[in-house]
Amino acid sequence: MAPKPALAREASSIPVEEPKFRTTIVPVVRPRLITEDEPSVSPIRSVSGTTRNAPAKETSFQARVPVITGEATYRGMIPVDGIISGLLGASGSTLTLKQRSRNNSDDLAPELDGEITFKDMLRINGFVAGKIFSYKGTLIVDNSARVDANIDVAVCIVSGTVNGDVVAQKRVELGPAAVINGNISTGSLAMRPGAVFTGNCRMIKHETEES
Repeated sequence: MAPKPALAREASSIPVEEPKFRTTIVPVVRPRLITEDEPSVSPIRSVSGTTRNAPAKETSFQARVPVITGEATYRGMIPVDGIISGLLGASGSTLTLKQRSRNNSDDLAPELDGEITFKDMLRINGFVAGKIFSYKGTLIVDNSARVDANIDVAVCIVSGTVNGDVVAQKRVELGPAAVINGNISTGSLAMRPGAVFTGNCRMIKHETEES
């Protein structure tokens, strides 16, 4: 005979109801295309102030005219406002520099600030500061160039602006748009009408002329 359990579950008097579920059909709403012609809709603008449909304005860098043209040895600083690509230090390595174009170099820093030494011919096309030296070379300062440096060369041809002393053992030529603020020491000086020279001029006598 099986023993009786100590506790027995009593029958509940609360009726048990089966759960009821309601099926709800949610209609699919397709997005409505909003055109810019509607008066109540304003175009979405980005932070830069351009519309979403308008093409984004990208910062353009371009390879501008090099500040100097010719073979030279340079020691100093080069400020870069652009992108440098290439390798430095490896044999046969080359560097490519793309910078923003300069509209006016008067209010900007020099593109080269240091010592430049060359042998044959050097043309300056931008803003250079520091010191420029050559025993037998010819220095050409372009119309749009500005040189804030002391110059010591054999021949100096200036068509731009030079702020500094100029020493040219052979001759100095000033173009019609040339501006020199400094002293000139040279064996021969030629000035075109329109050139501006502020400073003292000292003529250099060579030994062949004295003998």
